[in-house]
Amino acid sequence: MRVFSSLKYLLCGACAGFLMPGVMAQETHRFDEQTLSTVHALSATALESDLAYELTRSLTTEIGPRLAATEQEARARDWAVAKLKALGFENVRVESFDMDLWTRGASVFEEAAITAPFPQHLHATSLGGAAATPGDGLEAEVVFFASYDDLLAFDDAADALAGKLVFINDRMVASRTGEGYGWANRKRSRAWFHAEDRGAVGVLIRSVGTSSHRFAHTGMMSRLDERTAVIPALAVSAPDADQIERIHAAGETLRIRLQTSAGWRGEATSGNVIAEVVGAEAPEEIVIIGAHLDSWDNGTGALDDGAGVGIVTAAAKLIMDSGQRPRRTIRVVLFGAEEVGLIGARAYAKARSEDGTLANHIIGSESDFGAREVWRLTSNVGAQAHSFFDAMHVQMQHLGITRGPNSGGGGPDMLPLQELGMPVARLNQNGEDYFEYHHTPNDTFDKIVPAEMAQNVAAWTMFTWFLADSELTFR
Repeated sequence: MRVFSSLKYLLCGACAGFLMPGVMAQETHRFDEQTLSTVHALSATALESDLAYELTRSLTTEIGPRLAATEQEARARDWAVAKLKALGFENVRVESFDMDLWTRGASVFEEAAITAPFPQHLHATSLGGAAATPGDGLEAEVVFFASYDDLLAFDDAADALAGKLVFINDRMVASRTGEGYGWANRKRSRAWFHAEDRGAVGVLIRSVGTSSHRFAHTGMMSRLDERTAVIPALAVSAPDADQIERIHAAGETLRIRLQTSAGWRGEATSGNVIAEVVGAEAPEEIVIIGAHLDSWDNGTGALDDGAGVGIVTAAAKLIMDSGQRPRRTIRVVLFGAEEVGLIGARAYAKARSEDGTLANHIIGSESDFGAREVWRLTSNVGAQAHSFFDAMHVQMQHLGITRGPNSGGGGPDMLPLQELGMPVARLNQNGEDYFEYHHTPNDTFDKIVPAEMAQNVAAWTMFTWFLADSELTFR
């Protein structure tokens, strides 16, 4: 278990707000003493708080998996409304929206098995948006592609893969930033239509993750101009992908059998849960902090993104309980239907465009990368705000946080607002082992380390107070 040294977070009250010994950073923006006293008191309180941990425990235990637009996600919204009201938040509400519902059918664990040359079961799960097999399943010869790029380069004739089952073997490499995910994820997002257009009867991919355990990684496939897959598409666990790779390398012809009842189920309802800490002087100005409430159905969504729900809610609650209100309103948004295409985030951005309050969104950020320690502060703001973020970073160094570039995002659910011009910033978490668990049955509450989560909340309380109490424009 990873445990933080308490010495790392000790903050002498007499030196709160000043540079730690040995720190060479220079401030060009100066915070007043009252601001520094407030944020460091919030940080100290957060490091002793277990609120985020308990909220995440409650969500993942009492609700469990929360697939978008299902009854489980609806129960999560009810849970969130009740919790936010009980915690004392203002203007708690749900903004509902309609969407297309996809489920994998009768079982999270679908049938996949090698039938030749060496019969054996495979651990596999359908990708979001995939179609079902025929009722009695399908069996086909496998065409092995070492990479997604090899599939793209393959004969694009409509019958080039007729009757075959495509397997794609790209691997993902672990990193603190998670930057390998996008490259490895291309096969999950887009391989289905390249295979389908070449006549394939199905797609299998090596799971997009870094785990060596026998857990298959799900996730949403892209929809191409509203076109949806008519073939099944499944991910197999890394050890099972290794098995397929070894059999292929031996020159054997593989045959695999699949059976799944995955598919689209028609229109259903999801929603975004919203709560506020109303600002003292400029309540119309909004600092939005978010996480997403939905999860995939094969785990309990503790890291993705129950932890984020706990972290941002706890940070706002600690500010609310401090006895002081920041100038601006803090708006907590727990987005629905993130996993299936940022549908809640897009609905929220559309609603703000229509109600005329988009310009009031001063800056935004989301916690959606697990619960490991925050290690870096990034931003995407106007030049006039660079020194503000540099100065904010100096005050957060006691938490072990470095300053990152001014070219970052604000998290997935902030993208639609960012595209409409809202400035964003982000507290980057350590993602070295995030993809060991991401979108697998292994994404469960026991993976969260309380001390690491407390460091997240300390960073978020400081970050949120600085932004919400400022008079600065970040655009």
